[in-house]
Amino acid sequence: MIIVPGPSSKELGEAVAEILELKTAPLEFKQFPDGEGYIRFTEDVAGEHTAIIQSTGPPQDVNLIQLMITANTAKSLQARSVIAVVPYLAYARQDKRFRNGEAISIDTIIELLKASGIDRLITVNIHSQAILQRIRIPAENLSAIPLLARHFRSLGLERPLSIAPDRGAADIAEEASEILGGGHGWLSKERDRITGEVKMKEQDLNVKGRDVVIFDDMISTGGTMAAAAALLTKQGARRVYTACVHALLVGEARDRILRSGAKEIVSTDSIPSPVSQVSVAPILAEALQRLL
Repeated sequence: MIIVPGPSSKELGEAVAEILELKTAPLEFKQFPDGEGYIRFTEDVAGEHTAIIQSTGPPQDVNLIQLMITANTAKSLQARSVIAVVPYLAYARQDKRFRNGEAISIDTIIELLKASGIDRLITVNIHSQAILQRIRIPAENLSAIPLLARHFRSLGLERPLSIAPDRGAADIAEEASEILGGGHGWLSKERDRITGEVKMKEQDLNVKGRDVVIFDDMISTGGTMAAAAALLTKQGARRVYTACVHALLVGEARDRILRSGAKEIVSTDSIPSPVSQVSVAPILAEALQRLL
């Protein structure tokens, strides 16, 4: 197997290759004056199982096109197989029609990835597990929640409560609690489908004097996390931490969350960000190791 660190995940790809003690095939990439991208393989991948590590966070469309061009090029260069390791899969939140006439964008992305010659997909904490059933190639979804939970355990927190900011992430909080041991729960929220405004419903989770970690798969604008942190702080939590796998942190998201009472924001490097403190390289390497 050979590792191809994509333009958006160069450091992560190199870290995975180092763990597995595998050779990398660095890419030469640049942008033409008109905005089109250029990619060139600098190593021979013929006959190799080729793992392309390319996350598709912002700018999503650019990173997706780079992934598809890289995969298709590897295939045309006679790679034995093409494995797309996509820690953050863009458009996964657009997996159903919430309003009449909306595009189900992830279905288009799935078809494009398949058409690009990808033989297997590995991703991390995809927004909805149901998406995996629609992918017509072998697909595996890894969880980075244990990595985040172990990070908080290393801080010496005393059996912190693991909280999900909504019912959809309740399984994430439960998974974290298995490591942190302080129990788990979830908050109720309402989101305006047009404006995106989030409102938390008042509920007592008995957090007074306790450390709390709010876990979610991603933070985008920060509205949900900020509302959750503000509610838990109001209810007397001693310290409130926020954690996510994918930190998009759009606009003033980081400041919004910290102003709400959160002590810290911790994420993985699935998308490189100022709050990326935990690497997903070990679980990516483990998944690829099983294919060797």
